[in-house]
Amino acid sequence: MVKIYDVSMPIMEGMPVYKNKPEKQPKIRVVQDFDTASARESRIDLDVHTGTHVDSPLHMIPDGGTMETLPLERLVRPCRVLDCTDVSGGITRKDLERFDIQAGEFLLLKTKNSFKDEFDFEFIFLAEDGAKYLVEKQVHGVGIDALGVERSQPGHPTHKNLFHADILIIEGLRLKEVPEGKYFMVAAPIKLVNTEAAPARVVLLEGVSS
Repeated sequence: MVKIYDVSMPIMEGMPVYKNKPEKQPKIRVVQDFDTASARESRIDLDVHTGTHVDSPLHMIPDGGTMETLPLERLVRPCRVLDCTDVSGGITRKDLERFDIQAGEFLLLKTKNSFKDEFDFEFIFLAEDGAKYLVEKQVHGVGIDALGVERSQPGHPTHKNLFHADILIIEGLRLKEVPEGKYFMVAAPIKLVNTEAAPARVVLLEGVSS
């Protein structure tokens, strides 16, 4: 029997959002209920970087591609979870060298972030030299269990190094229950057009290689 790990953040009012900014909170309201109609309907105001989401290059590169330019085949594929829970601060080249990373892999970085339910201003991130190392290794994508793949780096070099190398980025994963190892990933961003990101439901299948 295939084991399924749902590694997506639940979207709700009061959820963790980047830097706890009130304007990034989703707003959900009932616009029609059974007291006035025969069916219930709700409306949501949602930042495209809410919770677990996929970034497109336009997020950091002015002429970068939008969400619809990312083929779904690149997000529905084998992946590998790397246990980086011993890392503090930024994940560096040295931290990644121990994993025997191969060209073409999609890597998910499991850190201490997955064990915190609130936003941590000192969250673990992928440092610039770690990103450059992944570029050298020619990976196809990287995901992390933080609402940002980097912090406190002027000019956003982690994002830009990855995007310029055509490496996909997933942010906001929840990997607490997922052991290190290989999985089949289904990362399905909402089918938005002309945006720089989209919320995604991401699941990992254990025991499915392709």
